[in-house]
Amino acid sequence: MSVVVLGSANLDVVIALQRIPSPGETVLTDTISRGCGGKGANQAVAVARSGAPTTFLGAVGNDDAGRMLLDGLAGAGADVSAVRRTDGSSGTAYVMVDAQGENAIVVIGGANAGYTDLTEAEADIIRRADVLLMQFEVPIETVTAAASIARAAGVQVMLNAAPYAELPADLLENLDLLIVNEHEAALSAGTQGTPEEVATVILGSVPGVLITLGAAGSLLATRGTEPVRINAPHVTAVDTTGAGDTFSGAYAAATVEGLPAVERLRFASAAAALAVQERGAVDAIPDRARIDEALRHYYPG
Repeated sequence: MSVVVLGSANLDVVIALQRIPSPGETVLTDTISRGCGGKGANQAVAVARSGAPTTFLGAVGNDDAGRMLLDGLAGAGADVSAVRRTDGSSGTAYVMVDAQGENAIVVIGGANAGYTDLTEAEADIIRRADVLLMQFEVPIETVTAAASIARAAGVQVMLNAAPYAELPADLLENLDLLIVNEHEAALSAGTQGTPEEVATVILGSVPGVLITLGAAGSLLATRGTEPVRINAPHVTAVDTTGAGDTFSGAYAAATVEGLPAVERLRFASAAAALAVQERGAVDAIPDRARIDEALRHYYPG
């Protein structure tokens, strides 16, 4: 049972600050680091470290950053044999992280922006998957085309609609599960309300929606069943960068493993809780042994 993750790979330049500057303000720091990131790469690493066979589809530049990104993905256990190498630079994300673990991010698309026109070989990889997991740091036309290919082959299609963009009708009709945070859920529904109320509206467009609620947990709603909601573990966040990606990837891995709904949510929540307690994106994503241990601690019994 395998997962294909289609999406972005970025070199993360992480800047640690006491607080994120306001417009027009300059702040000083001497703490900076570089690492592997990008929503697609983060999610692929999360799937692989959660124990599911994982293939990553995307593009990196023919530069040192591209080589670093491929090495990071392969080192986590993801198959990168179909990743495109393009002329020019890899994607880059500049991540400011404050003392409370909150972040502000600027992304330069680089090779990700040119990831268009899926090849027949890439389409075949999608068709052989059990789950296709995507995000919005590559062109939406590519995401839409991949969803159509997957749906025609009976592959379960999951979309983490982040960074948020309006979903075209031909993408919505090929989704099985929409993964969004509370803010993105309200935008998707076009209305405010409780998570349950917002989910009910979204279910008019897609068969299933998973809303992450930060410290308040998560809600899974699917047509024809009662919503499932769990609480999040109480932890002290050091860096929230990549937490949503960790959750999405771990959830996809738990899905192909065949876990029941509440166990999928707990598994993903435990993985995300571990991730926010460490700095960085890929470096903070836990492996299966740590997730299983955290599950026993955070959700005993």
